[in-house]
Amino acid sequence: MPSLSLNAKRKLAANLFVLVVLGAWALASVRLPGYVLPSPRTVLYQTIDFITTRKLAVQILASVFHVAAALILAFLAGTAIAVTGHYLKVTQLLIGRITSFLNSFSSIGWALLAILWFGLNDLSVILVIGIIILPVFIINMQAALDQVDRELLEMARSYTRRWRRGFVMIVLPSLYPFMLASTRLAFGIAWKVALTAELFGGNSGFGFVVNIARQSINTPQIFAVIAIMIVISSVADRVVFVPLQRLLTKHYADV
Repeated sequence: MPSLSLNAKRKLAANLFVLVVLGAWALASVRLPGYVLPSPRTVLYQTIDFITTRKLAVQILASVFHVAAALILAFLAGTAIAVTGHYLKVTQLLIGRITSFLNSFSSIGWALLAILWFGLNDLSVILVIGIIILPVFIINMQAALDQVDRELLEMARSYTRRWRRGFVMIVLPSLYPFMLASTRLAFGIAWKVALTAELFGGNSGFGFVVNIARQSINTPQIFAVIAIMIVISSVADRVVFVPLQRLLTKHYADV
C-alpha cells in the first residue's frame, strides 16, 4: 500500500477531527434535552429551512451586507489614517492613541452607544463592526508603509518629483500583500462582531434572528445560524482570499 503524502495526511487528520466532533455531538445530543443541545440532524434540517425560507434567507443577505459595508469603510478609513500618520509625522502620536482607544473599547459598548446615537438600524451595526476592525487596518498599513523599500523610493524621486506618481507606482503595489492580509483577518473578526452588533443594535441579520430564537427557546435555529456563518466564512476564504493570496505570492516570488 503506497504511503500517503503529507498533504493527504493533513486532509485525513482534518476530516477525522470533524467526524469525531460530529460523533461526540450526536452522542451528547441523545443524553441532553433538545433545547440544550439539538442533534446534528435537527440542525441540518433547520439550516436547510433557514436557507430555503425567504424570510430567513433575507437575514443572511443582511448580515453579508453589514460585514461587506463595514469592511470597505474600515479599509478606506484605516488606510487613509495610516498614510496620514506616515507622511504627516506630527499626527503619529495622535493616531497611536486613537488606535489604543479603539482596541480597548468592547463591541458591546459601541453597540450600546450606536443604539443611543442612531437607533436600531443597519447604520448602527455597520458602525460597530467598522470601528472594531478599524485598528486592524491602521496597524497593518502602518507596518506596510514602514517596510516599503527606501531605495525604490529614492529612485522614484530621481525620476519624478510628483509625489502622487511615486505613491501609485512604488508605494501602493508594495501594500497589496498587507492589504489582503488585513482584509482577510478583519473579515473573520467582522463576522464575530456582526453577531453581537446585530444582537444588540440591529433589526436584521443573524444577530436579530438569534435574539428572536433565544426568546422562543429555538436552540436549533441558533445552531443553524452558527453553521451558516461558518460556511460563509469558510467559502469566502477558499473562493476569494486563498486564490488572491496565491496570486500575490506567485507575483512577488517572481519579482
